[in-house]
Amino acid sequence: MSYDTLSETEWEQVNRIWGLLDDGELERARLELDDLLRRRPGHPDLRIVDASIALDEGDAERGLAALRGAERSADPALFFHLRALAAYQLARFEEARADAERALAVHPDLAETHELLSLVLEYLGDDAGARVQAEEAAELDPELCPLPLEVTDDEFDTIVEKSLRELPAKVRKELAEIPVLVEPLPSREVLTAEDPALAPDLLGLFVGRHLLQRHHDDLPGAPGSNYLFRRNLLRASADREELEREIRITVQHEVGHLLGLDEDDLEQWGLA
Repeated sequence: MSYDTLSETEWEQVNRIWGLLDDGELERARLELDDLLRRRPGHPDLRIVDASIALDEGDAERGLAALRGAERSADPALFFHLRALAAYQLARFEEARADAERALAVHPDLAETHELLSLVLEYLGDDAGARVQAEEAAELDPELCPLPLEVTDDEFDTIVEKSLRELPAKVRKELAEIPVLVEPLPSREVLTAEDPALAPDLLGLFVGRHLLQRHHDDLPGAPGSNYLFRRNLLRASADREELEREIRITVQHEVGHLLGLDEDDLEQWGLA
């Protein structure tokens, strides 16, 4: 099926939607796009916007669905980048790599795609390739794609220990029999154990049964473990002070899940 080119007025509305996305106005962006889609259903360029909104909303499956039929959009590099991002968020790393490389073949100077490819290569075990792509992204756009904070494994463990000592007493009490373990990244198996898949940039995760599900005959330590994911935390932190804060927040959040709290409860407890 062929589609007419969007009119100048329609492109103005599309640009306004991109601006709303940049400002984090997802609900308004979705409303404006839905209005356009009612008039131009299935248009490839609108599918691109639809996918972008869905990915910002955390719905990678919807993003992939929106991209089906968007191959003939006005921006093929963006199409491949978005499809790579959706695949990455669904832990389909081989697909993500292929599409990221396609995007860069069309537009080699896309800093965000180099950064995305770096993340994908980390999960595929190519640390050297990941570093090359991260450095390329940082050179192209150092503000948007800064290099991750660098600390040694021993330094990271020391910061974790310090951060745990500074947790509120009620949180430290719950951690008494729950180990806090540090891993480089969450495994693909961990990410895909949930439906939908967990985000690969996950900072931490409680694995096990929360206290409301425990039984009187449970063995000590049976509930599970709290995991911290070092590389993701380093990427999320601009300096050591911020890293300490991110670790504290992440552990507190996962302790909240241990207690069986939902997201609203976590916010009320100050653990969100």
